[in-house]
Amino acid sequence: MKSLLSIHYLIWLILSGLFFAAGEFFSKKFALNPRAIMVVYILLMYILGTLAWLPAILQKNQLSIVGAIWSVLSLLATVLIGLLIFGERLTVIGIIGIITAVIAVTLLSLN
Repeated sequence: MKSLLSIHYLIWLILSGLFFAAGEFFSKKFALNPRAIMVVYILLMYILGTLAWLPAILQKNQLSIVGAIWSVLSLLATVLIGLLIFGERLTVIGIIGIITAVIAVTLLSLN
């Protein structure tokens, strides 16, 4: 357990957000072409994302900050997957929302 806590909590949050985004990727692939194996991939990614979250919350022990950072990291990764891989578009309101979320996490992180 000590070795898990030696890794900075932001690394764990990034890893967790990436696993969550991978789960979102497989969810989109499943929506486009439903196959049972995709459900296994989706569940595996979400489980790994949760397991990566646990050392972060254990280390920082501030749900409000860790949760907000995780939300924005996973949001950004998911949006990038939608834009770059699936060719989705963002509206102006969506862009403003993402910018606002990044500002919020920056302010929370300063605490």
